[in-house]
Amino acid sequence: MNLKEIERVVGLIQSHIFKNSNAYASGMLKSHFRGSGLQFREHQIYVPGDDVRFIDWKLSAKSSNTYIKTFEEERNVEIVVFLDITKTLLYGFNEVSKLQALIEIVGLLYLLAGETQDVVRVIVWSTKSFNLPPKKGKEGLTIFISLLEKLGLIDENGHVIIKQPERVVSVDEMAKIAQIKSYLARRKEVIYLGDMSQIEKKEIWDKILDKKHMHCFRIYSPIDKNHSLPFLFKTKNPMTGKSMVSDLKANDDKPLFMKERYKEIGVQERYLEKFVRELV
Repeated sequence: MNLKEIERVVGLIQSHIFKNSNAYASGMLKSHFRGSGLQFREHQIYVPGDDVRFIDWKLSAKSSNTYIKTFEEERNVEIVVFLDITKTLLYGFNEVSKLQALIEIVGLLYLLAGETQDVVRVIVWSTKSFNLPPKKGKEGLTIFISLLEKLGLIDENGHVIIKQPERVVSVDEMAKIAQIKSYLARRKEVIYLGDMSQIEKKEIWDKILDKKHMHCFRIYSPIDKNHSLPFLFKTKNPMTGKSMVSDLKANDDKPLFMKERYKEIGVQERYLEKFVRELV
């Protein structure tokens, strides 16, 4: 993983986040300074000395008392990131795999959370579901990288291991959906990261993508999308290991979902910058 590249992107957008801290809302990556990020708490009866700007005139008109709105400062946001590990993440472009791009995006989220005082909880779907504790900054990034090393997905230098000793398996799709729904029900900001190569329950995902706190990012490679090359492409089935021939002309380059909260990012693009633009 290229940590310096992640830190460079953080530096580029850090000043933009701080500059707009009072009026700027970037979804889950909000700045929480004193005097900003207030949310409604309750109504109270007005007493002399209260700020008249907070009088609720509509409610007061319906009552014999005058009421004001009271507020409390928002707690820092917990961002829940689901990293969907599949065999097809080992494909990529120009020696950059989709898995590497996603690892760097998770690293970027950790470092950004360190600046905004939010926290990131990463849940890795691999041989089973691995739930990392909510962290921020380089502390969270270190724990995340350590897990990937234990899973045999990266080496000691942070490089993705393309030749896996056995096929990568992932958690059952309905179990994934249940986990996402559980965090959405708790009003957490949820981010899905993966290539969605094993998505079968499209009608369920379609409904999930309508949820206010859901953010879905599909990473893809040119092979996933290209339908203009005038030849067949020979490869191996990522699930069975058997040889297969793919007609690249037949692939559909339309998005899997036509939803506002669904975004697609190509591994051949400047994916870190694009992720931030699409996120905020």
